Amino acid sequence: MKKDIHPDYHTIKVIMTDGTEYETRSTMGKEGDVIRLDIDPKSHPAWTGQHRIVDSGGQVARFNKRFAGLGSK
Repeated sequence: MKKDIHPDYHTIKVIMTDGTEYETRSTMGKEGDVIRLDIDPKSHPAWTGQHRIVDSGGQVARFNKRFAGLGSK
C-alpha cells in the first residue's frame, strides 16, 4: 500500500440540533474538532414527517395569488 495518500482518520464530536452529543471517527477537520448540526434526522422534515413552508420573499403568497383560480370549484 502507498504511504501518505490516505487522509487522517481521527475522533471528532458531533452535536445534534437538540443538544445531544456523540463522538465518532471522521476524516473531516482535525482531532478534537466539534461539528454542530443545523439539520439532522431528529429535526429534518423528511424523517419527522412535519412539513414547514419557508416563505422567502413572499414566494408562496405570489404562487397562491397567481394560481388561485385553478382549483376545483
